Amino acid sequence: MSDYSKIHYVCQRCLQPLRLDASLHSLDEHALAELQLPIAQAPEVHLEAQVGSLDRLVLPARLSESGGGNNGFTLVGESGQASAMPHRLKVTSELFDMLSNKSEVDHPLCEECTDTLLESMEQQLELAEQDSQEYQEYLTQLGNETEDGSSVGALEGELAHLQDEEKQLQTDLEKLKLENSQIDQDLEEQKGQRDKLEREEDQYWKQYSKHKQDLLAAEDEYRSLDCQLRYAQSQLDKLKKTNAFNATFHIWHSGHFATINGFRLGRLPSVPVDWNEINTAWGQTVLLLASLTRKIGLELSRYKLVPYGNYSYIKVLADDKDLPLYGSGGFRLIWDTKFDAGMVAFLDCLQQFKEEVEKGGSPYCLPYEMDKGKIKDSQSGSSYSVKMQFNSEEQWTKAMKYMLTNLKWGLAWVTSKFTKQET
Repeated sequence: MSDYSKIHYVCQRCLQPLRLDASLHSLDEHALAELQLPIAQAPEVHLEAQVGSLDRLVLPARLSESGGGNNGFTLVGESGQASAMPHRLKVTSELFDMLSNKSEVDHPLCEECTDTLLESMEQQLELAEQDSQEYQEYLTQLGNETEDGSSVGALEGELAHLQDEEKQLQTDLEKLKLENSQIDQDLEEQKGQRDKLEREEDQYWKQYSKHKQDLLAAEDEYRSLDCQLRYAQSQLDKLKKTNAFNATFHIWHSGHFATINGFRLGRLPSVPVDWNEINTAWGQTVLLLASLTRKIGLELSRYKLVPYGNYSYIKVLADDKDLPLYGSGGFRLIWDTKFDAGMVAFLDCLQQFKEEVEKGGSPYCLPYEMDKGKIKDSQSGSSYSVKMQFNSEEQWTKAMKYMLTNLKWGLAWVTSKFTKQET
């Protein structure tokens, strides 16, 4: 078989290679002339003018034995093949070109694409027949209608009615446009008011935040002041319950000695208390009695108590002289009658305080009697002198102990009386 019998065509839809039926090659010149009759005076077709038809050819390829510059493959007919093309190829190409020119479908087609094309054309034909039938029926209906019996008058009336309705709708449309314009204007005004309200709202929230901050600061300050007030009130209640005299003057005992604020008032041969401690104890004692008399409003007669620390003394009002309540030496070594006179005068002041306490039939009284420089124990009937001269250290220490005991009782009476008055 020659190389020309191996030529294939490609389907113009799916691009699959085709092998033509042998009957296409048996067309003679008379059959081809009959197919070409609708084409008036068609000029002679030259191969040079049928270059487009060659685009549908798929020429067979063969392996080149020379292995030239085409990677070992060359196409037969690349040069000089057009002049050697047989009459059979020319006839087939003219047939496909004629079919393609007479329809909107390019040829050749494979069997499957041809069946698909026929189905599509049959559907289009059915739709066209239906449209044609509908048009024919409508045309027949129009032909049967006469001018008098037709619905032209009704249609014209309906048309006039629709035109009136259109005019009314146009009028309504104009009104709606005016209303729309007015609404747009109102909307712009509302937008301006909205912007104004938004600015006022922003200003309001700023002021609210500022006032809220001030309120929080005020609440913090209030809570702080309330805490301070509560603390001050608790301190005040504590101070009210606190006895200043008991806190300031603590009278107690240490062995055979009576003490005031820890200072011993007395001396024993076995325990020689230093005179600085005794003088300090006397200073605290004078200060306590002077504070008690001032608290109850008692004006002492004949004497005036002068607290002066370790050098406290008593002023005699009639003679305007001072009686010291401090010493600087031991017993029998220094004959100091002023110190004894001062202790006697102090006992007289304590007696005046006792009389003021027991005035008005008060059931409260001091435990030890005092008279002319002596202090007496009513239970044992013994009396002890507050003088140092012609007295033993034991006796004097005992008298000092009884004297501080009376003073402690007087302190308790003043505390209870004035605490009840304050509450």
